[in-house]
Amino acid sequence: MATSDVSPNPESNSSIPLESLPRINLLTMFRLGLFQMGLGIMSLLTLGVLNRVMIDELKVLPLITAGAIAMHQFVSPARIWFGQMSDAKPLLGYHRTSYVWIGAILFTTISFLALQVVWQLGSSLQTTGWSFQTYGWAGVLALTFAGYGFALSASSTPFTALLVDVTDEDNRSKLIGIVWSMLMIGIVIGAVVSSKLLERPEICGTALLAYNPSQTNKVVDIAKLQSTINPVFLIMPAIVFGLSLLATFGVEKKYSRYTSRSSLVGREDQITLGTALRVLTANRQTGVFFSFLLVLTISIFMQDAILEPYGGEVFGMCISQTTRLNIPFGIGTLIGISSTGFLLLPRLGKKQTTKIGCISAAVSFGLIIMSGFSANPGLLMGSLLVFGLSSGVITAGATSLMLDLTAAETAGTFIGAWGLSQAMARGLATILGGAVLNLGKMIFPSPVLAYSMVFAVQAIGMLVAVSLLWRVNVQEFQMNAKTAIASILERELD
Repeated sequence: MATSDVSPNPESNSSIPLESLPRINLLTMFRLGLFQMGLGIMSLLTLGVLNRVMIDELKVLPLITAGAIAMHQFVSPARIWFGQMSDAKPLLGYHRTSYVWIGAILFTTISFLALQVVWQLGSSLQTTGWSFQTYGWAGVLALTFAGYGFALSASSTPFTALLVDVTDEDNRSKLIGIVWSMLMIGIVIGAVVSSKLLERPEICGTALLAYNPSQTNKVVDIAKLQSTINPVFLIMPAIVFGLSLLATFGVEKKYSRYTSRSSLVGREDQITLGTALRVLTANRQTGVFFSFLLVLTISIFMQDAILEPYGGEVFGMCISQTTRLNIPFGIGTLIGISSTGFLLLPRLGKKQTTKIGCISAAVSFGLIIMSGFSANPGLLMGSLLVFGLSSGVITAGATSLMLDLTAAETAGTFIGAWGLSQAMARGLATILGGAVLNLGKMIFPSPVLAYSMVFAVQAIGMLVAVSLLWRVNVQEFQMNAKTAIASILERELD
């Protein structure tokens, strides 16, 4: 159906029957996926470049680095407010699109500002050590990442709501699958493009060292780093903003069913953190499954802030080379997810598939440790491919299991609660990874042993997750959880 068949004012869609609104086509689904591709690129800049520069080149403590970066996850409850805002208060005539664009302007801009704070932090650390001034800059960096998280919520939450608005029950899963896949493609493409932009000999190895008169040794030449990395944080965010515009332009106007529906109950951005925790611990089975997902999330994402520094400090890789470490992981994840639904789930079932993914991930962490002791970059890349495949299997298996472990009437509430708790768990995982690395550096003189502690904790966590998984009983959940969750939601309304 042509665009002209729909009123240019989205508010007027309330008078149009759902049957007469055009259905979203495959091309538009992939166009919407460009927004998630942009988010994949942004995650690469924050968790693939900034963390490496801070820990390896500038020698910022891993715990402080991880804590600052994790702030963008800890402000995720702001999604509730931004979701409700986009529901109730159209901006420039649109419920979703304007919020997406303004948020994209802010988070792409703030990413560059965060980089400038990193340079100030590194310069202060070089000249004054861990002084009051240096800790002050670390605090400013944490606040900057909190602002980045708020801007990300302001953009990504209305975008997620837009995905609901423009789809019907029978095509929503296809759109979600495409959009999620585009996120991983964004990480891979971002890794390739960023590594090319960063591939300059003057910021690799000893070429970065410069004599500091106030110290007896040589330190990293921050000016050289700035000259190469600053342009990357201008070019890539500009591309991301362009993708955001291209992804959403005209989509809400043509396809949105929001004002034609009576309500959207239990969407992810409508679930408070308190409600999420009560829903996820409503009875024994919800508590067991929540514990499994919590341990699983922390175990998967602990390496977020320390993988690239591992490549730099242990393998002597340049910044451009460590950025490429995301390529085998992203490709492996895509293959793992796409193949699991066709090959493993129908043959082995959801619990057994998820168990295999967890055990494979534990093995991959062992391979990552072995690659460090052998200083073999090829083994490291292969290990990350295995880790990506395992993560894909886990994602497909655990998500399918989660959809089984709830009644249809409470699915939106449960998934919304899981989405919010997962974001908080990812922030906790990032900090925990930095804390374990910090501890390892204090205990062991060898960087390999220090980093190995993080990967070993992740491997143990995966095995703990397997033990929790076997306590999950689908039948018991379906018998008891529906009543428990319903009672919680009734108390919320009182």
